[in-house]
Amino acid sequence: MYEIFQKYLEDKATLTLAESDYIKSFAIIKKLRKRQYLLQEGDIWKYDAFITQGCLRTYSVDEKGSEHVNSFSIENWWTGDRESLMFQQPSRFNIDAIEDSELVLFTHDNFELLCREIPAFNTMVNTILQKSFIAAQNRIQASLSLTAEEKYLNFIHKYPGFASRIPQTMIASYLGMTPETLSRIRKLTAKK
Repeated sequence: MYEIFQKYLEDKATLTLAESDYIKSFAIIKKLRKRQYLLQEGDIWKYDAFITQGCLRTYSVDEKGSEHVNSFSIENWWTGDRESLMFQQPSRFNIDAIEDSELVLFTHDNFELLCREIPAFNTMVNTILQKSFIAAQNRIQASLSLTAEEKYLNFIHKYPGFASRIPQTMIASYLGMTPETLSRIRKLTAKK
């Protein structure tokens, strides 16, 4: 499992063998079964987490019991609750496994240490954070300006493999629509 993360590092940063070994020395391997939580609302998130296998979702539950999916994360992506991590406050989110999943975790203190001591690692992390910020901006813009059909088409264009891995109800929640609306849109787009 760590080998997948090692390959990711090799693709994203130029590291010496000593730096790679140093990063590995802080890694914590975590396996989740389908539906198992990585984080529950009210807990404080303490890690930087990289997914080597599987699919997770980040979501909240409102006072009526409705789920609101914030994001999905798959292999070679990072996940977690940045707000809870940075401010050490109870999370508003749950993160659970949609599929059996495997992750490489770093305590945030160790992750920060790696960023300070390995410039190439720090540069990689900053690039990831910038791309994440841009993705969040694009998601907000799409949710404000696109029709329901455009949101769905945009979703399957950006994330072609997700539709076969993620239940329809979760995709509908992510797109801010009912499962019935999503079903109708899927039927319409299939006919085009």
